[in-house]
Amino acid sequence: MPARAEFRDRDTVEVAVLDALVGRAEDGMTVLELRSHVDADIDRIETALTALKSDGLIRVEADDNTVWLYPDDSVVPDPGETDDEEPGIVEWLRGLLG
Repeated sequence: MPARAEFRDRDTVEVAVLDALVGRAEDGMTVLELRSHVDADIDRIETALTALKSDGLIRVEADDNTVWLYPDDSVVPDPGETDDEEPGIVEWLRGLLG
C-alpha cells in the first residue's frame, strides 16, 4: 500500500521507504527487511531514514537487540482512500501548481 499522496513528492528512495513501511504499518520492519523491499543501497536507505525521521514521518522503536521502523500515522492512508492509483491530469496539475 503506498503512502498518502501528499508524501509522494519526496526523494524516490524516501517514497520507497514510506511505501514499504506503510505496507507493514502494524508490524513494523527491521532495517534488513526494509532493505529487501527498497531497491537502493544501504547508504541511500540510511540517508532516507534520517530525513524521514527528522521530518517526523517515521518512528523508531527498539526492543532487546532489534530496531523496528514504523510509519507515522499521518503517512498511512485511511481505509477507502485511493492514493494507490495514479493521479489524474487535474490532480497532477493541481499538485504542480500548488
